[in-house]
Amino acid sequence: MKYENLIQRSDREFKRLTGVTPVLFHEMLQVTTEAESRKVKSGRPHTLGLADQLLLTLSYLRHYHTQLELAAIYGLSESNVCRTIRKTEDALIRCKRFSLPKHKNPGDQTVIIDVTEIPIECPKKQRQYYSGKKKRHTVKIQVIYGRETEKIISIRTGMGAQHDMRLARRHLTELYPYKIVIADKGYQGLAKTGLQTPKKKSKHHPLNKQDKEANRRLGKLRTVIEHINRKLKIFKILSLPYRNRRKRFGLRANLIAGLVNAMG
Repeated sequence: MKYENLIQRSDREFKRLTGVTPVLFHEMLQVTTEAESRKVKSGRPHTLGLADQLLLTLSYLRHYHTQLELAAIYGLSESNVCRTIRKTEDALIRCKRFSLPKHKNPGDQTVIIDVTEIPIECPKKQRQYYSGKKKRHTVKIQVIYGRETEKIISIRTGMGAQHDMRLARRHLTELYPYKIVIADKGYQGLAKTGLQTPKKKSKHHPLNKQDKEANRRLGKLRTVIEHINRKLKIFKILSLPYRNRRKRFGLRANLIAGLVNAMG
């Protein structure tokens, strides 16, 4: 679908088709326009206008069509689609408006950490990416979310065979500035560092009434991170089996998190 046809639809349909609101789309278009104006012009002009190039990129992230399908839809060659997506993504990634914060926000005191898994096609290094939980090859996305500012603070990626706690340990310094860090039972080993995790029962030590109530309160606080994972996975590139090279996966995950933050 071309941009001139898309703008005739309602705001709700616009967001369902592109994954972003019309207001955010125009902000993104302004970023790509400024990036294009700084570029030294050479060769033939692009077949599509900047709005359609941005729409093509969002269609790729939102619906995860193959580049051959997008080439047929927009009347381009497959290689041209690949170059257009990469150029547009790079322009948005470099923009501070769509990047995650590099320093702690003074308003954030409580953060929630969680990991979600994305299926991938069978890789060469199968054992490193095989998830025992999902019973297939995956990559992991660790999300840190600020409860007060209601923004995603950090996105980190890891291999499917890697334990959630091990991934957290690699980036433990990101959690130090915050007073309260809430996590699920997978992070029990990090409880000594100050993480608040649900209490687990053992064979000889069942949970008492107070422990169960504390777990329920913690579960209610953690619910919001599941909604954030859903917002990220609205972009099908983060929910369908990932087909591309994994070197660019982290950049795309951070860009999508920045778009989710921008929409509030």
